[in-house]
Amino acid sequence: MPISPSSTAPVGAVTARLMFLLLLFCGTICTAMIVPFMSYFLVRGLGYEPWIISVYAGMAISVTLVANRQFARRIDGGARVFPLVGLAAAGFVCAAGALALLPALWVVLTAGVIGFGISSSAVSTMFSLGGSLAERHKVERVRFNAHMRATTSTAWMIGPAVTFLIADGIGLRAVFVMAVAVSMVWIGLWWFTLPRDITAMPGRVPAQDSACQTTVAPQGLWLAAGFVFCLSSAHSLTFSALPIFYVEEVGLPGYAPGFAFSIKTFVEVIAIFSTPWVIARIGMWRALLAVTGLAVVTIQLLAAVQSFPQMLAGAALEGLYYGFYASLGISYVQSFAPDTPARATAIYWNTLMVSGVMAGPAVGLIAQAYDFQTVIRCASGVAVVAAAVLLVGRPRSPA
Repeated sequence: MPISPSSTAPVGAVTARLMFLLLLFCGTICTAMIVPFMSYFLVRGLGYEPWIISVYAGMAISVTLVANRQFARRIDGGARVFPLVGLAAAGFVCAAGALALLPALWVVLTAGVIGFGISSSAVSTMFSLGGSLAERHKVERVRFNAHMRATTSTAWMIGPAVTFLIADGIGLRAVFVMAVAVSMVWIGLWWFTLPRDITAMPGRVPAQDSACQTTVAPQGLWLAAGFVFCLSSAHSLTFSALPIFYVEEVGLPGYAPGFAFSIKTFVEVIAIFSTPWVIARIGMWRALLAVTGLAVVTIQLLAAVQSFPQMLAGAALEGLYYGFYASLGISYVQSFAPDTPARATAIYWNTLMVSGVMAGPAVGLIAQAYDFQTVIRCASGVAVVAAAVLLVGRPRSPA
């Protein structure tokens, strides 16, 4: 049942938050093992042309969009969260298990699309529940957002590195076998740690937790979502293109992409925990503008990588900008819809998903016509557009 600070001892509240973060970590590490690997698996493993990435990405993320929208509507209506998380975990097990048994394109485009698409909804569901949990335990929403973001980034630091090490040392099929094993832990944590009737009842964000005090207006909300869409598109383009760019075009070893992801997410965690301090010093909007400028420069540097040390330096800069953006972005969007936090969270995650839908076909088409380095250079231009949208949507009081 919903956890209330009046009925839960402080130690119990801390334990509840830790178990929640552990469940979030395990679910995210499953996703982190698969998402960056699928483009690599389709092109290098199954031997298809880059355009097939567009087909898979578009189908899978479309499933996630539908799931996120339906789940958010149920969450804001007071529905139980337990079965929603369980459905996401079950979808992952089915998809990974099917590909472990038969790694073929038709399996990717059927079981993989449906299973991995539904499983990706777990992140939005957990963040919606986490916001409600923060309110009940009298924890600042921005701070608990940072804790959740740090948890997901830690999972991303481990997941891709393990995936590419297994793929390079054992084989591509072994990645899906390991994913099934990890997902069993996810299901176990879901079954034993998440209360059966827990809900994320909608509630207004307390004034002291609203990191960006401004007039709540639909136009501001959608401009904030537009900024997230643009910068997330830039990240999605680089995210999908970098593994193949490093191995196929630069000539780095097969384990290099996983190592780069680990460095990136290690720096992300440091940046995320610095977010409350940054907001207090320069404000959320100004911090986002600076981060967007850093993204433009960083993506250009990533496109120029020619050696392993340069890859590590680029990954660290990528983690710095994305860590700040990931933590600031969700709080920025939530600040425009304090009365419906689950809806704002779903808009944020769906915007990320839509950016993935748009970026997937773009990666395949640009790489087919030119190369993966060109994809990354185009991503820098999209980040410039993000800065323009942020300037247009500047709040009246950018606190």
